[in-house]
Amino acid sequence: MKLFLLVVAIALPGIYCTIPPRLTVPSQDELAQSVARGKDVYTAQCMACHQVNGEGLTGVYPPLAGSDHMTKDQDKSISVVLFGQNEEITVKGAKYSVPMPAMNSLTDQQIADVLNYVGQSWGNQLGVVTPSQVKSKRN
Repeated sequence: MKLFLLVVAIALPGIYCTIPPRLTVPSQDELAQSVARGKDVYTAQCMACHQVNGEGLTGVYPPLAGSDHMTKDQDKSISVVLFGQNEEITVKGAKYSVPMPAMNSLTDQQIADVLNYVGQSWGNQLGVVTPSQVKSKRN
């Protein structure tokens, strides 16, 4: 079986064996710096709706704290921050239909930072978001 895969890899380069680019994972110190910057972005851009503790306002603005909606799909979370959201969603059993505006005026770094802050706060466990991931969604 290993020989077959090697033959396929050699015979069909670029079709069946495309190797994804190596993702650069930030160090713990870099992540801590990103989270700190993200807190500033959150305070300036997100806190008015989602509140200081990420609890939102039931039925109006969804919670980010312990949000099953946000943490289940990192790419979707990036897209929501970049492009906003207009469809009804259910978070923690409550429905929310107030549109979220696009935050595409923020830089890729700022979006990565705010998602890292939210993703590491209030019991959330969202994977690390990098500016290059945001850039790939923006384009």
